[in-house]
Amino acid sequence: MNRAFGQLVRYSIVGIASNLAGYFIYLGLTRIGVGPKLAMSLLYGIGVAQTFLFNKSWTFKNVDDNGPTLLRYCISYALGYLINILALLFFSDHLGWPHQWVQGAMIILLAILLFAAQKLWVFRPST
Repeated sequence: MNRAFGQLVRYSIVGIASNLAGYFIYLGLTRIGVGPKLAMSLLYGIGVAQTFLFNKSWTFKNVDDNGPTLLRYCISYALGYLINILALLFFSDHLGWPHQWVQGAMIILLAILLFAAQKLWVFRPST
């Protein structure tokens, strides 16, 4: 349990730093007229690439080949992206909720889901 807690703490540090910076950039982009879904899409791709490096080497201390691990990472984040874009479409576009609040909530929800995916599937030690 101690190892998992350490991973959660490191994952949280990486995620908070990345998402905090990304969220403020998202707010800035939408303020200057970039659409919420385009802004989220641009930042999502950058965040995936950047956090892969930190989570692989520091959070989970994974030494497996980058290829299969990166593929699993991209699949998990593609699913996260799909959930995120659908949430913006439904809650913001359909129900009229403020996109800033929807995106803020999605950051938290996806952080939890993606930690579980990375712990149990993406960075699981190869046998």
